[in-house]
Amino acid sequence: MKPQVNIVVLVDVVGALSERTLNDGNLSLVDDGQFDSSGQGTPRLCTVVSPGQIVQWTAVAVDVQTPVEIRSITFLGSGEAAWEPDAGEAPAHEGTTPDLKVWSGFVPPYLVPGAPYRYRLELQMHTGPNSVLHVDSPALMCA
Repeated sequence: MKPQVNIVVLVDVVGALSERTLNDGNLSLVDDGQFDSSGQGTPRLCTVVSPGQIVQWTAVAVDVQTPVEIRSITFLGSGEAAWEPDAGEAPAHEGTTPDLKVWSGFVPPYLVPGAPYRYRLELQMHTGPNSVLHVDSPALMCA
């Protein structure tokens, strides 16, 4: 088993801000996991993981002039729990541009194999009233 699975969050920032959506080709998620994850290259990526693995998300902007950062990752469903950044990295604060391009965490041992755990991926692109967008379609799933 690989000790880490990397998820690249590729964002067309100009398209996302213009259309006010991360859908319609403005967001592409891909992983390098050892299992067959479904939805590669789409906002509906379902990354297959194993308990104890580290999952690391990295935000990359297609437009090099407009930054994109991960504002939060929140698992959906009962008892919504935010995925906290690794120790030593401060979470984003309201009203400021976050400085987190990489978030990571361990896959807990209690996840049910074969069940998708959807999460909200919230991204901040530059600043302004419409600079924060999210999708609820990606998921992690234990092998």
